[in-house]
Amino acid sequence: MVGTQAARAPFGLYIHVPFCSTRCGYCDFNTYTPGELGNPNSQAAYLDALEVELELAAARLARTHGAAPQAQTVFVGGGTPSLLGADGLGRVLNAARNTFGLAPDAEVTTESNPESTSPEFFAGLLDAGFNRVSLGMQSASAGVLRILERAHTPGRAFDAAREARAAGFEHVNLDMIYGTPTEQDEDVLETVRRAVDTGIDHLSAYSLIIEDGTRMARKVRSGEFQETEDDVLARRYELIAAELEAAGMGWYEVSNWARPGGECQHNTIYWVDGNWWGAGPGAHSHLDGERFYNVKHPARYSAALLDAAPSLPIADTEALSSSERHTEALMLGLRLRDGVPLAWLNPAARPVVDGFVSRGLVEVGELDAAAVASSTALVPGRDVSGPRVRVTDAGRLLADGIITDILVAEERE
Repeated sequence: MVGTQAARAPFGLYIHVPFCSTRCGYCDFNTYTPGELGNPNSQAAYLDALEVELELAAARLARTHGAAPQAQTVFVGGGTPSLLGADGLGRVLNAARNTFGLAPDAEVTTESNPESTSPEFFAGLLDAGFNRVSLGMQSASAGVLRILERAHTPGRAFDAAREARAAGFEHVNLDMIYGTPTEQDEDVLETVRRAVDTGIDHLSAYSLIIEDGTRMARKVRSGEFQETEDDVLARRYELIAAELEAAGMGWYEVSNWARPGGECQHNTIYWVDGNWWGAGPGAHSHLDGERFYNVKHPARYSAALLDAAPSLPIADTEALSSSERHTEALMLGLRLRDGVPLAWLNPAARPVVDGFVSRGLVEVGELDAAAVASSTALVPGRDVSGPRVRVTDAGRLLADGIITDILVAEERE
């Protein structure tokens, strides 16, 4: 079973910016357009409230842990954080710096919509202390972007990536969605090739999930669109993987590829059961097996924090059992290139693993020296010793099913 990592767990800050100029048809994130909020001062109130939340959060951790941990990573997500501008994002980062503090080599990322960026914006981010940018690309195809109702023009994401690189950002990610209705293989190949040509060092590629309650879901139900079949999704994943790996970008998580040294340290904290504080409306946190999340609406969030007697705007808390933490560690860890220690698995799962090994979908063995060095650098303190269970290249397409079968076998013990 997975042991506690409380003493050594890496710590990051996630900061949620809940604002978007428009709502995409597939999106079910906790975001709000100006028309939905109806308050022209929402962003100003949000920034004031965020500063208070980070002060209260650092004080709480100082009481419970002896000191608030320095942030090894900061990730500003959304929503559309770039709507705050470089000055607003600089204020966000200063609030993190002044409360938790940043580790000397902290990875500091902000998401951005390509349409709300410019060379001056990227220069301002660098001056503020950001060292990584993640841009929402989704596709190079005008038709696919239209289906997704994305509010940026084809090609703008690639221009923005080049502008970020020219400004001095070494670490730039592009987010891609594949499997959109009407998409063709050629759309996928063009998107990946144009992304690689910008010189980025990271790409995330996710198959479209049609969430209940979205406009996309309603169009699928009405028959206007058809969901993409699983075998088509598998072929497109293979196209993406082949293009990226031929360009020198290796996979380190099933949906994420990077050049050496370009792996996203913040997301890895999630995947290895690390700790993070999530600030902002609806943000989720995890501390030593306890999960909690904030109230979702920006008005309620700001009201709790800008009150005469401010309080953390936590909506609910859940304490995970050791069994639940074990399950989550396997679910997330087996999607990673490095896998998980064989010792984490219950004996009942070993025959299932052996079956996958015989089919070439899973391998068991020691990490080589280069992988050990890479993993240790990726998350300080991560134990990578001993034989590990990992999905093979062929097994990546079936990772979710492999993980499910292993967990089902463990439950039978």
